[in-house]
Amino acid sequence: MKRKPDILWVLVIIFGLGVVTTGYTQSLWERQSNAPVNLTQQP
Repeated sequence: MKRKPDILWVLVIIFGLGVVTTGYTQSLWERQSNAPVNLTQQP
């Protein structure tokens, strides 16, 4: 019975990290929006 709370905590931590990383990357994209993006530079 002690395994289930651990799995829930792991899922909560992963979800929290995902939200934080997405917010952080979005802020970086907004800051670097003026810089040229290499992904769009395709022949």
